[in-house]
Amino acid sequence: MDSLFSTLYSELHRLAQQLVRRGTAASLGVTTLLHEAYLDMSARPETCFPDQARFMGYAARVMRGLVVDDARNRFAMKRGGEFHITSLDDDAPISSAGPREISLIGDALDQLEKVEPELAEVVDLKFFAGCSFVEIAALRNLSERTVQRKWDKARIYLRHAIAADSSL
Repeated sequence: MDSLFSTLYSELHRLAQQLVRRGTAASLGVTTLLHEAYLDMSARPETCFPDQARFMGYAARVMRGLVVDDARNRFAMKRGGEFHITSLDDDAPISSAGPREISLIGDALDQLEKVEPELAEVVDLKFFAGCSFVEIAALRNLSERTVQRKWDKARIYLRHAIAADSSL
């Protein structure tokens, strides 16, 4: 795990940077997100990754979990949850999705992962890791069109799952 992490550090840093730049991880910094992901991943010594694609998919899933947990914590209204710690950084990205929406997306992705793990992995790589269809196709050894179809199918599933959760 350590050797893979150090070998792919720049790719993982880019992945974390994209999440922070997009505003998905509004209260997490790039380094914090990357190091939290490393701590989470290294705490599970039994994991084995036969190739780079599976490692990057797993890393994207771990970072997604951290972002969703952060959003849930910001959304929580207990023990002063309505107060937000703000940064003095004027260049902070404006989040297009709030903590509640990210939490709904996380729940919907967890449901999708139980039903169609391949679709959830495409979403992790596309949305959270910021990979293009070409990159995902190369990582997963699929055609670009197949990846696009999986992405479309996952988006439809997620849209229905989120709409069902929002109406409750």
